[in-house]
Amino acid sequence: MDTCEAVRPEAALDIYADTRQSCLIGGEWRSAENGQVIDVYNPATGSAFAKISAGGEREIDEAVAAARHAFNSGTWRSMSASERGRILWALSDLLEQDSDRLARIETLDCGMPFSRTRTHIARGVEALRYYAGMCTKIHGRTSELRGPGGVFHTFVRREPIGVAGLITPWNGPLLVVCNKVAPALAAGCSVVIKPPEDTSLTALEFAKLAERAGVPAGVINIVTGLGTVAGSALASHGDVNKISFTGSTAVGKELVKASAGNLKRLSLELGGKSPVFVFDDADMDLAIPTCFRAIFANSGQVCVAGSRLYVQKRSVDRVVSGLETMAKAVRIGDGLDPETELGPLVSQRHKNRVLSYITAGIEEGAELVTGGRAPDREGYFVEPTIFFNSKPEMKIMAEEIFGPVLSVVPFDGIEDVARVGNDSPYGLAAGVFTRDLSTAHRVTNLLDAGNIWVNCYGLMDYSMPFGGFKQSGWGRENGFEGIDAFLEDKSVYMRL
Repeated sequence: MDTCEAVRPEAALDIYADTRQSCLIGGEWRSAENGQVIDVYNPATGSAFAKISAGGEREIDEAVAAARHAFNSGTWRSMSASERGRILWALSDLLEQDSDRLARIETLDCGMPFSRTRTHIARGVEALRYYAGMCTKIHGRTSELRGPGGVFHTFVRREPIGVAGLITPWNGPLLVVCNKVAPALAAGCSVVIKPPEDTSLTALEFAKLAERAGVPAGVINIVTGLGTVAGSALASHGDVNKISFTGSTAVGKELVKASAGNLKRLSLELGGKSPVFVFDDADMDLAIPTCFRAIFANSGQVCVAGSRLYVQKRSVDRVVSGLETMAKAVRIGDGLDPETELGPLVSQRHKNRVLSYITAGIEEGAELVTGGRAPDREGYFVEPTIFFNSKPEMKIMAEEIFGPVLSVVPFDGIEDVARVGNDSPYGLAAGVFTRDLSTAHRVTNLLDAGNIWVNCYGLMDYSMPFGGFKQSGWGRENGFEGIDAFLEDKSVYMRL
């Protein structure tokens, strides 16, 4: 069935009413030894509908040991590349076949509208298939050296880095699990997944599908629990070779400190405060709705959200009016309602955080165009909010809000782009709307951002690297760069 009109929230409750055995360690599902649990809330209602184990340092130790045993035994890394690829493809098929049910669970867990969770799962399928094909594309290189010392045959081996800890975010739970697991397994690594405490359920389902697809026991391990406990233990563990993290810049900085003990490798996909520029010559029928989606998709809970919108002065009134009209017309509601366009925020804690930024914007003198309130209904909802004429020093312009809050600021011309666009510690993404090819090229050269979209926004493909400049992270995901992050190069010299 393609829609979710007939779906009851209890459909997930039947499965997850008491999911205490939510730690997968060495092929065995178990509860945390401490017996502690974490309540899982439906953001659309604010009610708890599941429980997961609050795993801690002991469970992390055991999961890392299981991953190390699987890695050293070679049950996965020594398997032929084509067989690893076949298993990853089989996993993608199982994910695709179960996508409708998984999308409903995801919506219940994180509040994202059902249509978007379906899209996320389809992209997760793509990730698994892309890296299933990459299994047979891991090649070294050879050369011959000649000199006074003799003739040498030299070659470079590309080997899996070892045990990888994968720490995933709450705003795209299953998609990011796929994005990280796929290249790690394609490279031959074993992994320990620490899903977010707010949205762990689909990661558990993913692991069950991996077992069915034929991934050997111990290659994929999961420990649910608090980031400050289980996440910290994983990041600082001396037998973990690699951490791949998606989340806030503040947490990313803590992971850098935690990884220092054994100098483990880090990939960090962190925060953003992405600028979007609309020039007077832009196609406004394209630019206005695209800029709206760039910030309000998933209620602004997107790392690349276009939260700073710079509009050339002659077009400001038209753009602001168009955005205001769309914001007032958007349908806010439960993600399981097929009419919903804007779902809830993930938690009461995060709702309070977003509302505090809106209050700060008003107090600091930004002009509130529309929104700014929490609707009078159950759940963690905040109206789409638009500010005008915000100043660079205001919190709503300087800090990542990660909510449905947009600041619109006039600008004169291309001479302003680098000054205002790069006035941020972040550099994850940016957007440009113009019909002028020269302007488009000049602006993309001026902006410090890892991902730039021209006359579109948010488009991603697994053939293209994804990551950020400055404090938006280290390294790149997707493409060849994505699998490189889980490989080590070994140089070998042989005298002939």
